[in-house]
Order: sequence, then structure tokens, then C-alpha cells
Amino acid sequence: MADTKREIERKYEGPAAEGGTDLPDLSGVPGVAGVVDKGVAELDATYYDTPDQRLAAASLTLRRRTGGDDAGWHLKLPVSEGVRDEIQAPLSDTVPRALSGLVRSRVRDAELVPLVRLRSARDIRHLVDDSGALLAEVSLDRVRAERLSGGKGTAAWTEIEVELADDGDPAFLDKVEKKLRKAGLSRSASSSKLAKALGETGKRARKPAPEKEPVTAGDHVLAYLRAQYDAMVELDPAVRRDLHDSVHSMRVATRRMRSTFRSYGKILDRAVTDPIGDELKWLAGELGVDRDQEVLTERLTEALGQLPRTLLSGPVRTRLRTWAHARHGGSRRRLIAVLDGRRYMALLTALDALVTDPPLLKAAAGDPAKVIAEAVRKDFGKVSDLVVQALDRPPGADRDHVMHDARKKAKRTRYAAEAAAPGLGGPATGLVKSMKSLQTLLGDHQDSVMTREALRELSALAHAAGESSFTYGVLYGREEQRAAAAEAALPGAWEAIEAQAAV
Repeated sequence: MADTKREIERKYEGPAAEGGTDLPDLSGVPGVAGVVDKGVAELDATYYDTPDQRLAAASLTLRRRTGGDDAGWHLKLPVSEGVRDEIQAPLSDTVPRALSGLVRSRVRDAELVPLVRLRSARDIRHLVDDSGALLAEVSLDRVRAERLSGGKGTAAWTEIEVELADDGDPAFLDKVEKKLRKAGLSRSASSSKLAKALGETGKRARKPAPEKEPVTAGDHVLAYLRAQYDAMVELDPAVRRDLHDSVHSMRVATRRMRSTFRSYGKILDRAVTDPIGDELKWLAGELGVDRDQEVLTERLTEALGQLPRTLLSGPVRTRLRTWAHARHGGSRRRLIAVLDGRRYMALLTALDALVTDPPLLKAAAGDPAKVIAEAVRKDFGKVSDLVVQALDRPPGADRDHVMHDARKKAKRTRYAAEAAAPGLGGPATGLVKSMKSLQTLLGDHQDSVMTREALRELSALAHAAGESSFTYGVLYGREEQRAAAAEAALPGAWEAIEAQAAV
């Protein structure tokens, strides 16, 4: 079992740390009522990575540490500068599955090997307020580093680390830093002990070079694709941890890539991208099992909350919770199996190869104002045809189907315009906004269609259990009204979009 903790810390170095025998006096920091000596802890940590340091390149750290009050396996995932999520697992001889799965999108089929050993003597102080509550832990760490693979070097240094207490105010760290700077300290140049150790004991994995400013049509499309691929890989651990909105965000990244392949077929060879696009469609479908359930549950829960008590008949809320929990649990297990599977790993490898060595066609060297604009206009034309078809059909299943197709094409056009925006500027940005508003309108309509299907299922379950189905009928009627409102709003919304479109 793994536990997660949000870690907010800063590291400092300088003559006061290297030459000092004790921590600077921090009793004068505003808000600090006492400085408690917690003694010296002897820590021994072995850091693991692939031989080519894929985790270090992504600012991830995986270690096995003994000593201190948190001995065990620790995986640190970056959140923002100075903020990381530390996921802990009990001590064992091998990397726990709870942690190895979280780095699989980076590691894939490579082996995790011991990379660096760090032994530290940690002199610890607790900064507490007038009630004795912990504000921050400050430590002076005397570190000895030994390279275990990829080199044979050693290094030693001293640094000061300040870690904010759980749920503490990050502004307190600024107060501590002001005091430390007066003592001759400055922020560490290295983001972590591991980063410093790698830099001083042997070869260190290079961070990806900054992207060059896009010039050609191909440059713009590839920049967009790489951003979506990076997002997909970075979101993998969050999806496995079931963090809020992570499934939706990862699904959007897969859809953006697939849409880009289809929209820009004159730039990227579809003989290469189509098979990858098929796999992205498969993955989006697997991610959608969980996401669609989330959307349905949220919509039904909100709808129930808006009903007066006089319209609530039977154990409707309990029935909804049971139904949602059963479907969510099954979809979660299925999704984790997908992310652990060979097919998903093969897709990541194929995408990595594609963005590294893209199958560019002749048009890729062209002027974005011509090549990209033509692709966006073509997608917009397809949306226009579908909206006209939807408006020509009477209400019913046929119109529902065409509106759903129009929504998908609007989404594709939006993604094409997103890729085009850096090269085309205002017109493409305006089209992104227009397609997003259309997508929202058509999406609400489709959500109503799906919610009515769920209500029919819930009503049948309630009836079979001898419960009243009255409330489900009320909700069904309200969903019909929401769908009708979306259909009534479509003509005016589309007229406004056509008037603004100018890509």
C-alpha cells in the first residue's frame, strides 16, 4: 500500500552551509515561537533509474531509503517549482508494484537499476508556533554521494533544506529564506540531491533541448503534437492514482493527436500516422469508459439536488450511488490493466518514434498561412455541412446522431485551429473560441441523450427491486427539455459563428 504526501521545500547552499557546524539561528523568523532540536538522523538512500536516466530527465526520483522516521521506498513526482508529490511504500528488496506502475510510461521495457547512493547525516530542527504546532522542518544535511552505475565518481557537500509542514502557508518559507539569505545562503543551483549527485559523479542525462521557434507549417504541427504527447506521458501517473480530471485530460491529449493526424494529412504521411491514430482511438475509448461514467454521475447527482423533496420517491440517491460505484470500480480495474498492457506500451513507443523522426511530406516545408489555413478551412466546412444537416432534420434519433457527429467535427476543427494559432494568430484563435462554444452546446445535447439512456437503466433496476420509478421519469422529462433547448439554440449560435469565421 502506498501513501501520498505533498512536499513543499527549498534547498540552500553557500559558505554558511559548507563551513558551518550548526544551522543558522532561526528563532527570529516572524511567527516562530521556538526552535526544537530533533537530533541527527543517519539516512542511507539508493536511487533507481534506467541506464539512460529517463526518470532523472523527467525530474522524477525513485529511491529506497533507510534511517529517519520515513524509511521505505519513495517516488517523487514534480507538481511545480519546489512542490512535489511524494508517494511512499514500505521497505522491500525490489521496487514495489505500487510505484513501478507510476513510472511505467517513462521506463517501459527498460530495467530499473541502482544509480546513485546518498548517505546523509541530517541535523534537524523544528520551527514551531506559540502553540507548539510545526511550521517547518529545517535540516543541515552533510551528504556523501557514490555513483553506482554510469560512472564511478564520488562527491560530498553540505546543504540546508527547509520543508513546509503539512497544510502550511507557503508564504512562511519566504520569511525563513529572508533569514537564511542574511546568513549568507542562497537557493541551491540543483533542484534535488540526486540532480547534484548526478552532475558531480558522472554522466548526467540531458534535458530535452528547448523547442526552436516554429517557422514552417510542419514546425507548427509538430510542436502541437509533441506538446500533446508530453502531456499524455506526464498524465499517466495521475490517471493511475485516480486524480481529479486526469482521465479526461489524458483522453483529450490522445484526441488532439489523432485529430492532428487527420487534419494535417498533407503535412504528415497518413500511411504512418493512420495506424497510430487507430491505436489512439482505442486508448481514448478505454479512457472514456471511466470519464463517461464520471460525467453521467455528476450530471445525475446535480439534477437530483435541484429537485424538490416532493418529487423524490424511493431510495433514488442510494440507487444512484450503488450504480455509479459498481460501474466505476469495474472501469478503474479495466483501465489500469490497459495501462499495464503491451498494447499501450507499444503505442507510447510508436509515438515517441514519430515525434523524434516525423514522416513529413513536401507540404510540411510550406508557409503556415497557406498550408495550415487550408486544412483548418476544410475542417470547418465539414462542421458546416453537418450543422446544416442537423437543422434540416426533425427532432429524434436521426437528428441526435447528426448533432453528435457535428460535435465531433467541431472538436476536430478546434484542435486544428489550436495547432494553427501560433502561426495564424487572431483568426485561428477566434475559431478556437467559436468551436469551443459550439462543442459545449452540442456536448450538452449529447450528454442529455446519454443521461436519458442511464435513467432508463436506473428505472429498470429500481422497478425490478420493487422501488418507485417516478423520480427517474421526472428527470427524464427534464433531460428532454434540456435537449430541446440546445436544439432551439443551435440556429442562432451557428449563424453567429459563420459571421465570425475568417480563417
